[in-house]
Amino acid sequence: MTTSPRFRHTGTALAHPLARSTWRDAFIVRPADAIFTTAIKVGIAATVVLIAGGLLGQPQLAGMAALGALTSAFGRYQPYRRLGRMMAIVGAGMVIAMVIGTFLGAAAVPMMIQIVVLSVLAGLAGHIFLAFRISGPGAVILVFAAGAGSGYTHSYAAMLWPIVAIIIGVVVGWLAAMAPVLWVPLAPSRLAVARAIANILRLEADDAGPLRTAAKASLRSARESVTVSVGTVHTSTSRSVRLHQNADQLHLLLDEAEAALALFESSSDGSYSEAFGRLAQHESELRKIHGIPTVSAPMTPAVPSVDSTRHLVPKGFVEAAKAELTARASIHQALRMAAAAALSGWAAVGLGLEHPLWATMGAIAALQGLSYATTVQRSIQRLVGNVLGAIVAVGILSLALGFWPSVVLVVIFQVLAELLVLKNYTLTTIAVTPMALIMTGLGTNLGPDAALSRVADTLVGVVIGTIVAAVSISHSDRQHIPAGTTSSKQS
Repeated sequence: MTTSPRFRHTGTALAHPLARSTWRDAFIVRPADAIFTTAIKVGIAATVVLIAGGLLGQPQLAGMAALGALTSAFGRYQPYRRLGRMMAIVGAGMVIAMVIGTFLGAAAVPMMIQIVVLSVLAGLAGHIFLAFRISGPGAVILVFAAGAGSGYTHSYAAMLWPIVAIIIGVVVGWLAAMAPVLWVPLAPSRLAVARAIANILRLEADDAGPLRTAAKASLRSARESVTVSVGTVHTSTSRSVRLHQNADQLHLLLDEAEAALALFESSSDGSYSEAFGRLAQHESELRKIHGIPTVSAPMTPAVPSVDSTRHLVPKGFVEAAKAELTARASIHQALRMAAAAALSGWAAVGLGLEHPLWATMGAIAALQGLSYATTVQRSIQRLVGNVLGAIVAVGILSLALGFWPSVVLVVIFQVLAELLVLKNYTLTTIAVTPMALIMTGLGTNLGPDAALSRVADTLVGVVIGTIVAAVSISHSDRQHIPAGTTSSKQS
């Protein structure tokens, strides 16, 4: 019997979550560098707004301001000129989400319709974040903010203060994330160059094609980061002169890295070892807080085989996003995220679950992966993380802690989440689950049963999200298919 290629591809996708290797891969802990900077920024921003809200006697509004402060978690490792714009987009989205949420609450809009509105919001936010390459927690945070505003607001007169609270949080988060530009303006570019060098050095142990491609891509990314960091404005101030001098040194380092890669590709006798030794020293220096290695001139490879990125001119921030905003794949991703979010929320309502928007957020978090393999992996990680995090939350919520101990725990869990997010999403979710529940309960009496409800809602969200992803999978999305097999066999 013959079945359509589309049917077979969907069937293969639906089988993927049941494979033992899929679950095994979901719990791999990856190495990650420079994890402390963002965690510290997020921790500082959250601490400031939570303490201020507590001192003003507004615990619930403090929680909403803390959501706004999560703006500082977006755009990790971007050059500061670009980061400021990215966080402005996220901040505007946060405020819009709160306005929508408070209006829905004030107008007493039925939950089924709220789910539709917030699902559309998630799809649009995910589409915009993808187009502008804004990394971070994603559209799920906007839905969290809108849900918090809806739950808090029961009249039009009460709409103002949640909106003010999240604006304050966004501003504090933006300032906390941008503050280091005052003393280490090239920190993201230094890290980008160090990572590019590390990727080249990795080729000495394994020069497989994908690693070579990654090394060349990281060189282009680092070059773009340095160029964006200094911009086109040249002034005669000592700070500007020093900034451009340091940027020139980073460009020279990248010249040397490109030359070393070309030498590696053209030699078979290990003659590149001295060049790689120099790169290793440069990488070590770049990992330090201050100082940039001095390079007088790059070595010249005997047989250049790497296209130089020296004169790379990066696209403008808005210009680069325009093509993505109209790309069919990006629109497809936004539509299926919105569909999965709505279906999950409706299913949670139908099952009588107390917090259906948590199911919506579970589906959104899963669908933030660009490939089906990533969606399945994030679904597994979010579900397992929520179960383990709920166990922690039950113990904490059973203690009925007051506001100030809760603030301490929220900050600790937020920092932990940022430290772990690049290592494994399961570990991140273990920290995020109690943090979200404690933050939701600020100023209210949230009991331990809320943790169990979150697990049930998350299960609904990730299951429906995975099914929607499988049914709507693109034929070109084949990362989940093991090498050497094909989904196009006839049955």
